Formats: sequence, structure tokens, C-alpha cells
Amino acid sequence: MFKLDEVQGIFSSLPPAELAIEDVMLADALGRIAAEDVFSSIDIPPSANSAMDGFAINYEDLLHQKNNTLRVSQRVPAGSIPTPLIPGTAARIFTGAYLPEGADTVVIQENCDHVQDVSGSKVVVLSKPIKGANIRPQGQDITVGAKVVRKGQRLNAIDLSLLASVGKASVGVFERLRVAIFSTGNELAEPGHKLNAGQIYNSNRPLLWALCQQLGFVPVDCGIVEDTLPATQYALKTAASKAHLILSSGGVSGGEEEHVKPAIEALGKLEMWKVRIKPGKPVAYGSIDGSAFLGLPGNPVSSFVVFQLLTVPLMRALQGEETKHSQCYSVVAGFDKKITTREEYVRVKIRREGGNLIADRFPNLSSGVLSSLSWADGLVRHKIDCAISYGDPVDFFPFTEAML
Repeated sequence: MFKLDEVQGIFSSLPPAELAIEDVMLADALGRIAAEDVFSSIDIPPSANSAMDGFAINYEDLLHQKNNTLRVSQRVPAGSIPTPLIPGTAARIFTGAYLPEGADTVVIQENCDHVQDVSGSKVVVLSKPIKGANIRPQGQDITVGAKVVRKGQRLNAIDLSLLASVGKASVGVFERLRVAIFSTGNELAEPGHKLNAGQIYNSNRPLLWALCQQLGFVPVDCGIVEDTLPATQYALKTAASKAHLILSSGGVSGGEEEHVKPAIEALGKLEMWKVRIKPGKPVAYGSIDGSAFLGLPGNPVSSFVVFQLLTVPLMRALQGEETKHSQCYSVVAGFDKKITTREEYVRVKIRREGGNLIADRFPNLSSGVLSSLSWADGLVRHKIDCAISYGDPVDFFPFTEAML
């Protein structure tokens, strides 16, 4: 039986699937995975500019002017090209405007008295500035040749803005990972259909479908598969022809009516079976015809927990995304729990008590209680061979927006 961290390490280090590279416009690149490093061909800002509205001066000129008064020789709004600063004068300048050649300081307008008389426009500097004040130097943000996006980076809104700032209208990304999803079990019925005796509605496939979509992958629906070896083999072969990853739920525990494991062994390669976690021990990993396969447990809570802990790092690796570690926070246990022989993930809700975050567990930890996931904020890790007592610090893994 494999340990969880061992499997997570294996999955995170897998090479990407054979994915095409697509050049997409920035408006379509949100959440996509960069297929290449992107470097800037320009400095940002491209020239020294003013950080404030005020007056651009040469600091040494001010030191030699009577009464700190300078003639205003030009007006420089943002977007215009200034002429070189005439020695002994100031330039009226606005935020973002290029600094005139010869100027080295901007005095903010609040520290100036701008006057107009018969001799022209003048500025009286009321408060002596620091040399170099209120100037954004060329390349302060980004310099020519700087890497602005890394290969494997999941692009967010800020990344897209950064690409736009260096003049990129499009970016090369990996095609979206296609994930074939099917459920096994004669007891399953589709929502919207009448339940026959002994049947339950299939809640796993809609869950897995939605989770894949929220994480930016493309789900491919392969339906419900009956509990026979030929049907399971056909479903796996069909799914392998449609997707980079096959994701099934149910049929991996090894019982007489569970055919996923022998089907994988017959058609491809089974590389892992069973993980030492609770809920979620019956997990199978392998490959068929060049497509990766991950078999999840049939119980809905087990299926979700395995998805969060194992499927996400597997899919991110196959998608070419750089390795990420799950968010983990230290909270205080609001419950007692006896020693466990498997690494257990307990559904909890977080409440604040004084200065502490307290994790209260759901009363029923059965892996079939799907409503517990709706109630919970995340999972607390119960380490192997350890007990948990009220008040102990414990590791908390929140359900992120992408997960629920």
C-alpha cells in the first residue's frame, strides 16, 4: 500500500502529456498554462517619468536661484515628448509624463506656488525637495530581457496585464488537458430518471465534471459503465482514444463485481493500487494506449478527497503546470479522535474563538455522507499513529474556490 506523500511526489514529477501549443489572445488566456518563457523586449517604464503632478527641475539649479524661484519654460503632459530642460528653469509636469533631459527631480505641486506675472510663468519652491524625488527611473518595473512569464505558469489576471504592459497581444499556451470521466455500477441511475429498486443517483460524475471545468480542464463524458469486465474494457479503450487522462469512479476495491483493476491490467499497465489514506484507500493508477488512468473510489466523499489530494497534482503535472503545494494552515482541533492507522482527512468547519481558529468535525465521518462536504470548510489531517485531543494544533487544508 502506497503512502499519500509518496504518490503525490510521483504525480507532481510526471512529464506533461503530449499537448499541442496554441497561440491565444490575452482575452482568452485566463487560467491557461504558459507553454514557454516570455521575455520583455522593452523597458517599463520606457523612459524616466514623473510619479506626481508638479514641476521638473535640475536640483543644482534650484540651489543657485534667489528665493527658490524658477521660470517655467515648458508644459509636459503625459504622452508628449518634452524638449531638454533650459538651465535655470522648471517644467510643469504631470503624472506619467516623460522627464525632460536635464531634469533630475520633481517637486510636487503641493509644495510649490505657481505664479503668473508680466514676466511670464514662474514657480516658487516652498519646501526643499530631496534630489531625485518623485521620479520613476527607466526600467524601474521591468528591464529589457526580463522574464515576465514562466513556462508552466497558470496565467491569472495580473499575468495578463503584465504581458500587455510589455506589448504582448497573445501568448503561447498548452492545449487544455482532456479528461474522460465515467462511473461504474449497475446501481447507478442518471439524475432526472426514475429510480428502480436498488438504485441510487450518480452524484460522482457531475462532481468530477464540475471540478475539472473549474480547474480549467476539458471533461469528456463517457457515461455509466455496467459491472462487467467486457463493458469496463470497452469503456477504458474508448476513453483512452478521446482523452489525455481517464478518470473513473467506483470499481477499484477488488470485489467480485469490480472490474476496473483487472481491465487495466489486461489492457495497459497498473502502476499503483491502494493508498494509505481514509477516506479513499481504493485508488488505482496506470496507463492505457498512452493515456494516464486514475481510478477513484465510488463513495462520493472518498472520490472528492482523493480528487483534492491526488487527482489535482496529477492533472496539473499532465497539463504542464509547475508544481504547487496544497495550502495548509495550522488551526486548533475542536474535537478528540483516537489513533488512526491510515492518514485520515476529517471534514471540518472553522469557527473563531478568541484569537484562535477552531476546527469542528462533522458528526458523521462516513464516506457516503455527501452533505458533509457541503457543510465543511475543508479537511484536517489526522496523522498515522497519532491521537487528536481538543486544543491540539492540526493541519487544515481549505476547500478553495476551484474545488467547490
